[in-house]
Amino acid sequence: MTFPDITSAIRASAPDLRGRLLPNHDMSGLTWFRVGGPAQVLFTPADEGDLAHLLAHLPAEIPVTVVGLGSNLIVRDGGIPGVVIRLGGKAFGEISLEAGDRLRAGTAVPDVKVARAAADASLDGLAFYRGIPGCIGGALRMNAGAHGGETTDVLVEARGVTRKGEIVTLSHAQMGFTYRNSAAETHEIIFTSALFQGRPGDQAAIFAEMDRVTAAREAAQPIKERTGGSTFKNPQGGKAWQLIDAAGCRGLRIGGAQVSEMHCNFLINTGGATAADIEGLGEEVRRRVKQNSGFELQWEIKRLGVAGQH
Repeated sequence: MTFPDITSAIRASAPDLRGRLLPNHDMSGLTWFRVGGPAQVLFTPADEGDLAHLLAHLPAEIPVTVVGLGSNLIVRDGGIPGVVIRLGGKAFGEISLEAGDRLRAGTAVPDVKVARAAADASLDGLAFYRGIPGCIGGALRMNAGAHGGETTDVLVEARGVTRKGEIVTLSHAQMGFTYRNSAAETHEIIFTSALFQGRPGDQAAIFAEMDRVTAAREAAQPIKERTGGSTFKNPQGGKAWQLIDAAGCRGLRIGGAQVSEMHCNFLINTGGATAADIEGLGEEVRRRVKQNSGFELQWEIKRLGVAGQH
């Protein structure tokens, strides 16, 4: 399906816009699952000021959605109405070291690059980011974590732009971190950079820890497949993959989507899957787990947009 082209109206309301506006842009190439319909408008801002200009002038009735590297994301087959914002380029991709063993990173920086930059600077505490397949913006929104560390452990503050176009900084407390979640939705903020607190460490030991994280991921996760990372949050008192396995879902298929044989909290596009196949498979897994164990699994993967027309 295609949406009405609203790029001219957006440019008219925000005449000083410098970033790119692309109407009906196919989103499937921007997600790791390689599925999904178009964004009504995909906007790539030139910098933080450009992003603020758009948001300050965009009519309130036009919805705004933010995407990062697309690693933890299903875009539904009908696409995403409104403006989809994707941060990229130098303006949102820089890393710098600051006094007091701190590191600042733009929200388009991949998590693995933050881990590497910290290790290069002999900063301990950020190596867990080596195991997270996403970017810093996503890490802030969902309190991303792995291998014993999570974002709440290391974040000092996050900077961003509100839906009204105001540039603000949120303290750690204002971020409202909980397990795999934050108060970002409540604040209606698009994050542009983050400040992290490290601690002095032994460089060789930090690199060894990153190697350990890498080896653990490669041994246990289907990272060479078209997947979206961990599908469901671990419920209180249980592990998602064990509950899925116990419900007999390992290897389960719907259309081109399959529960990974290697790690059953991962869904895979085996080729030719639709977003509906993948989401439908996830819902079937949830149903079987609830029936088998009583646990109600909650999605960790974000699902955006509208269902396709059959």
